[in-house]
Amino acid sequence: MSSAGKTSHLVRIALDLGPLVIFFGSYQYFGIFTATACFMAAVLFALGAGYVRDRRLPPMPLFTAVIVLIFGGLTLYLRNDVFIKMKPTVLYALFGFLLVGGLAFNQLLIKHVFAHAFVLSDKGWRGLTWRWAVFFLGLAMLNEIVWRNFSTSTWVYFKVWAVIPLIFLFALAQTPLILKHEIRADAEE
Repeated sequence: MSSAGKTSHLVRIALDLGPLVIFFGSYQYFGIFTATACFMAAVLFALGAGYVRDRRLPPMPLFTAVIVLIFGGLTLYLRNDVFIKMKPTVLYALFGFLLVGGLAFNQLLIKHVFAHAFVLSDKGWRGLTWRWAVFFLGLAMLNEIVWRNFSTSTWVYFKVWAVIPLIFLFALAQTPLILKHEIRADAEE
């Protein structure tokens, strides 16, 4: 990977994870309502910076930003932190059901997310779609369990320091499926 490619990749990671880090830091010093406002602002900033950088708004970050603004806005307007705690549940469940719904209509929606990274057979895309759908639905259930049974502080730590590693580890665990079903450009020639 070239130096420019590495820098571009690091910028993308910063834009994706930056709002969560800001949410966590704000929560530590100012509480859940200020953290929610900072999170909303950081998500909008990341979306704007991504647009300036790429000259387009990718669907997933845009969709996520809309959900953050709706649930964050409800949290702040009603002064009720339940809405920001429910946001991950709604987001993950929507992702999971969207993937399953796509399969029902013979659409491999996950392909649009990962097509830039690798090319798989339809069987591989289908398997990957099912796995991600089940994973997202599991994350939705896990978020519900945590926010309903533990303190706000525990939920914030879970959201920032457990969910991101879980997503990373799950993605890494998909490597065997990807390697098994990958269509290589040199194999086609």
